[in-house]
Amino acid sequence: MTGALPASLAAWQAAAPARLGLAQGVRWDVPVVPDADTARQWLKEELLDPVYVDQPSLLSRFIDWLTGLFTDVRVLDVNPVVASLVIVGLVLVVAVVAYVVTGPVRLSRKARSSVAVFDDDERSAKELRAAADAAASVGDWPTAVVERYRAVVRSLEERVILDPRPGRTAHEAADDAALRLPALADRLTVGARLFDDVRYGKVSVGPAADQALRELDAATLATTPTPPAHLLGGLEPDSPAQAPTPSGGSR
Repeated sequence: MTGALPASLAAWQAAAPARLGLAQGVRWDVPVVPDADTARQWLKEELLDPVYVDQPSLLSRFIDWLTGLFTDVRVLDVNPVVASLVIVGLVLVVAVVAYVVTGPVRLSRKARSSVAVFDDDERSAKELRAAADAAASVGDWPTAVVERYRAVVRSLEERVILDPRPGRTAHEAADDAALRLPALADRLTVGARLFDDVRYGKVSVGPAADQALRELDAATLATTPTPPAHLLGGLEPDSPAQAPTPSGGSR
């Protein structure tokens, strides 16, 4: 099918001899293979065409679109561009406020991700160890892990390393106990994480998990706790106590 060429193509063909540096009488429809330098020069000249340069940016197009929303609004005598910028500013302010407000919510959710060790359970450490042993004997490893960690925390309470506190989570118990048993801080944290993961059903545990908590229980019993901070009187645990100063002078 033949027909009239588009105006742009016809104009390009008319200018082609000049672009290629050919004389007017020379046939330019013969295929020409330019060298690398010539090809780069042609590409540079082509890209300088206004059709490529004058395209508006994405931001400009967005502002034009937003401005167009207010072109026909005459409620207030406000410049559409100003109105658009004000709305964009308000959206940014709302986004920042929403982020700031939801920050504490995210933190509180993270804090609640740890489960309370005891609800209304008043069993002793000995009773909790017995329950863990009974569960382990029948292969109920999740129950054995939960009861074993409870036994660890109850034992710490019975030894007055931890103060009994209703609703204390597993990670709170580990953090508080680490203040008095710093050498076991990492193992206490691992035990708390294991307790939470089992309670939330995140992991499938076996005898190795129960054995790890057995060893943690034994380690806490074998470790001498550091004195509470309020009893140190500002001294480090290993600092020698100062001898009392005599009230009277020598005669």
